[in-house]
Amino acid sequence: MLLVLVLFVFGPDRLPGMAADAGRALRRLRAYVKDMSADLREELGPEIADLDLRSLHPREIVRRNLFEDDDEDPQPAVASLRPGELPPWDPDTT
Repeated sequence: MLLVLVLFVFGPDRLPGMAADAGRALRRLRAYVKDMSADLREELGPEIADLDLRSLHPREIVRRNLFEDDDEDPQPAVASLRPGELPPWDPDTT
């Protein structure tokens, strides 16, 4: 439906040229984004070289944290004491 509307608005003689212009613009945009992400990685240094920018998208963060199962058992936040064992105590901190 949209293609027929564009055909009527711009005409059959201008449509191929517009499609070629749109393709060139898309290629330039992709090259610009690729160069920009390469510059960003270069500026951030080797510590961030393996950073995947797609992993920072909010939808990806929600999917990873809510819908993926963790295979590992979470570590307890506090170490448990054996029966009869006294907790560590430091008189300088109390």
